[in-house]
Amino acid sequence: MKTILLHIHDDSGQESRMQAALDIARATGAHIMCHQITALPDFVAADIYGGSYMLPVDIAAIRADEDKARAVIEERLQREGVFWDWRHSDGGVVQCLLSSSRLADAILVTLPDPGRRFEADPLPIVADLAVNSRSPVIAVPVGAGGFNCKGRAMVAWDGSHEASAALCAAKSLLAVAEEVHVVTVEEKAKRDFPPLEASEYLSRHGIRSEIHEWPRKERTIEEALVAAAAELRVDWIAMGAFGHSRLRETIFGGVTRFLLREGRVPLLLAH
Repeated sequence: MKTILLHIHDDSGQESRMQAALDIARATGAHIMCHQITALPDFVAADIYGGSYMLPVDIAAIRADEDKARAVIEERLQREGVFWDWRHSDGGVVQCLLSSSRLADAILVTLPDPGRRFEADPLPIVADLAVNSRSPVIAVPVGAGGFNCKGRAMVAWDGSHEASAALCAAKSLLAVAEEVHVVTVEEKAKRDFPPLEASEYLSRHGIRSEIHEWPRKERTIEEALVAAAAELRVDWIAMGAFGHSRLRETIFGGVTRFLLREGRVPLLLAH
């Protein structure tokens, strides 16, 4: 993982995103591509004739605040000893990040708490990015202290194309992890690609892993996965993003939607 696209936005998740990017950069030698986006449509006013415009004083204030934020972040990055660059765009946040991600190995954003209640809450953009990006999305909870690359990693495995994509995308991070746990939830149906296939794939890349077939015990699959993550004390999870609809409210299947809502550790999502 050599290029991380970091979403720059002055919200309550900025510090956790920044620290996660620094942790990954130091562990893998990655370059941090900072992307600051001004969502101008949010500041456009309408007149009585149906036109729209932006007050000059509004855009001037926005630019001034952004320049201050950029100066603070750049000063910090210069002290951190990592490689980085800066870019700025005006427009929709998701589209701007997708455009910049074409040559990125991962997009780093915040995994927001359910329900956006305050202006400083991170934008709910994880779902839109995960199902539309060719790059994996790393979503970090607001309260995370960073991204413990060298800790315990979990791969949520069901043999699907999405799970395979997540596994492949996570290789460089799994390579530096102290422990890698491939977890599948116990099911009666035979899998086309059992977890042994995933473990063998990782072994060819020099990554040792432990396979777990987690008992369901009258729980849903997502509840069993959350229980596994807690019992194994994992620091982050790689999983497929299962999309069933283009509507934001139902864009993910139950497993992904549940982990996005209940997630307490960073997630690496691939579609």
